[in-house]
Amino acid sequence: MEKKENILPAKSMGYLIICGAVIVILILVGVLPLYRYNTSVKRQVEKLQYALEEQKGLGPVYQALTQAQAKNISGALPDPPKQALAFDQADSFQDTFRTIAGKSGLMTVSLTPDIASFSESSRSLIYSAVLKGEYDNFRRMLAGLGAVAYVDRIEEISLRQFSDSMEFRLRIRIALKG
Repeated sequence: MEKKENILPAKSMGYLIICGAVIVILILVGVLPLYRYNTSVKRQVEKLQYALEEQKGLGPVYQALTQAQAKNISGALPDPPKQALAFDQADSFQDTFRTIAGKSGLMTVSLTPDIASFSESSRSLIYSAVLKGEYDNFRRMLAGLGAVAYVDRIEEISLRQFSDSMEFRLRIRIALKG
């Protein structure tokens, strides 16, 4: 029997192995790093798309805050410059107080001046007030009193809880001028 000679000569086989090795090296050096780079870029794009969607969701909130700032709405409590009230106008505080309490949703039970607290040296008058209502309304009423320029200070606050509402007792000092 005759041996058949190799169809491919040995020299061609060497070239084939060298070319195959070059192709494998090109794949390892060129294609795999490019694949990894593309994968990382894809992740970055997904993160940016998520951030963009998040920003789109926050857009209306930003616009509302910008409009509120343009309207100059402030959460700060009023702090007008302090002024004294003329003694003959001291009874106007009762109307002012009742208006503020009514706007706040509180019911004024009583509001009486304490004439014994008035002295020539101090130039102030204390009012005793009793109110009924809810605590949130009381907070609004205190903020409203803070806007009155001749309210010197609130000396005493007393709270009592009842089954249907709360009772608030106040001693308010107003500044008077001669």
